[in-house]
Amino acid sequence: MRRAFGLPAATAATAALALLTLGSCATGDRAPLAGLEAPPAPRAFDAALVKRGEALAAIGNCRTCHTAAVGRAFAGGLPLETPFGTIYSTNITPDPQTGIGRWSEEAFRRAMREGVDRGGHHLYPAFPYDRFTLVTDEDDRAIYAYLMTRPPVESRPPANRIRFPFNVRAFIGAWKALYFKPGPYRADPAHDAAWNRGAYLAEGLGHCSSCHTPRNALGAERADRHFDGGEAEGWHAYAINARSNAPVPWTVDALRAYLQRGWHPQHGVSRGPMAPVTHELAMANDADVRDMARYVVALMDGRRGPAAERAAQAPGDGSAGARLYESACVQCHDGARPLPFGGIPLARSIGVAGESPRNLANVILYGLPAADAATAPIMPGYAGAMTDAQVVGLSRWMRARLTDKPPWEDLERVVAQARRAGPEGAQSVAGGAGLDPARMGDSR
Repeated sequence: MRRAFGLPAATAATAALALLTLGSCATGDRAPLAGLEAPPAPRAFDAALVKRGEALAAIGNCRTCHTAAVGRAFAGGLPLETPFGTIYSTNITPDPQTGIGRWSEEAFRRAMREGVDRGGHHLYPAFPYDRFTLVTDEDDRAIYAYLMTRPPVESRPPANRIRFPFNVRAFIGAWKALYFKPGPYRADPAHDAAWNRGAYLAEGLGHCSSCHTPRNALGAERADRHFDGGEAEGWHAYAINARSNAPVPWTVDALRAYLQRGWHPQHGVSRGPMAPVTHELAMANDADVRDMARYVVALMDGRRGPAAERAAQAPGDGSAGARLYESACVQCHDGARPLPFGGIPLARSIGVAGESPRNLANVILYGLPAADAATAPIMPGYAGAMTDAQVVGLSRWMRARLTDKPPWEDLERVVAQARRAGPEGAQSVAGGAGLDPARMGDSR
């Protein structure tokens, strides 16, 4: 998944001053590593190692982040908008001129482990090396083998558009000195092997906290609020710890199915930045995804909203919000239509029960568009049919009648913000292999 940066511009400006102050202690570039004369031949890599690397790269969401909307796989060029400017993902195909074709395994491992490229330059932490640093040498080797056997693509991404002083890579050294703790994952002896495997993947290669943890003024994860929920590309990544507001408690089986299929009848469909994550996890190793699910469910500790099912068929009360719910929502979300295309009863939706109204606002305004050359749930958007006041009224009514949660304090602001952001970022296809009815019988 692309990194989440939900900081306002004013906060970013304050962060710039802080980095200027820290500039005196900034760490400069590292020594460059020698380049290979030519990319290794694909046959030089063991086929089993390449296959393992493919499954690991799916957990790392490599294809999604390093593929532009109309580009070739892994050729880079996908923009990430941050308060500090726009960063474009790099070409990680084995092209020798514009990709990583001349990178040795040592150079690749240094980028993953230390956030430094082959030339010795600090990488922007939009590439989540603060999480990838936990990955073992063996798994880095497998991912390297997989990437180096992909078709080379000659494609140079656009130059980053970063504001001063963030465009001075030496300042990234200061950021690292403050927030980056390199080193591989260390198993917790208090837990079994499956829990540790799940923790290793979720905390490291899966970089779940990159979106599900809030950030400070300098764009670093807040360690004191690990998995409390964060912002990602105009969407909210919900809390996945004991603060989770999921109306129905997640089980290991439910979360594993959701991660690999993109939907679950008790929890709904993946959307926003989570949609491509579930697309990729469909290609991951089943046991690895189950271990990740086991770890995250243990963190959530089976928390639930006790009034969820009681409110599932909340009656109308004649209010404007109730009338909108009855006319625009209940016909598809009454639970009578086959899932996932009928939509779950909204009393089960984290969008209504969650700590932020942003995702609910996005879906009401912009819906779920039809997928290209695939079958997936669709929903019309109501941006042209509802005013902000109506979206607020509908959202407020659902929050009050379908959950036991307190009112959102910033609902009006969030709805206006979602409207201003427009459909481009919010209008995402629901994700996951299990959304196709032809695959509804799959174990995934």
